Amino acid sequence: MRRSRLVGYLGSVLLAACAALTGAATAEASGSAAATGYVALGDSYSSGVGAGSYTSASGDCKRSTKAYPQLWANANSPSSFDFTACAGARTGDVLAGQLTPLSGSTGLVSISVGGNDAGFADVMTTCVLQSDSACLSRIDTAESYVDSTLPGKLDSVYTAIRGKAPNARVVVLGYPRFYKLGTTCVGLSETKRKAINDASDLLNTKVAQRAAAHGFTFADVRPPFTGHELCSGSAWLHSLNVLNVGESYHPTAAGQSGGYLPALNSAT
Repeated sequence: MRRSRLVGYLGSVLLAACAALTGAATAEASGSAAATGYVALGDSYSSGVGAGSYTSASGDCKRSTKAYPQLWANANSPSSFDFTACAGARTGDVLAGQLTPLSGSTGLVSISVGGNDAGFADVMTTCVLQSDSACLSRIDTAESYVDSTLPGKLDSVYTAIRGKAPNARVVVLGYPRFYKLGTTCVGLSETKRKAINDASDLLNTKVAQRAAAHGFTFADVRPPFTGHELCSGSAWLHSLNVLNVGESYHPTAAGQSGGYLPALNSAT
């Protein structure tokens, strides 16, 4: 083959290769650009229990117009918005009933889940009604579950999300510390309050670890909630409410807009 023909041949090969690579990159970018829908999954901390203004269509799931997913959707106008988070949801409930809207066009997924699996409601009931020793014992049981069993359940949820929404950025939101320590506060003892906070920290650690293992972003809500815990004088969480027990120990509307929404914004 003459030199001129060889140069021409090599040039055409390089051009074809560049065109193929450019085409692939363009296709990938187009797929990413098209993935602009938002799906909000999870438990009561994502549905907005405690924030009020629940939509009638959501029934017992208590999805609030003041919950962080709705606030984010209002501010960012995604191409589609599906809000399937539900009060009381565990990992199994997310798998069984919340993932249907996910697809290749989903660009953002948010989720908080794991607290109900660990028995959060029972922990708080025990700690409010019983002794320090009973509270600590119940927390030990919850922490053992978080250490040994919850990671596998989170893996199942995260794997399913990625399988159904391959183009999505997935943001996993954690849980706040519940109490400001070292202050005079009517209610639970300092011993109980510290143990509850420690359990929340452990839960956040495990959730963050499993999120990272799946390539997801963990959004830590503890920093924005600092100074707004129970016993702080400026709480973004409901304390025990005997008239509406279900809202107890859940974020207020201010906790959703001032705590959870900024955490999601920083992760997106």
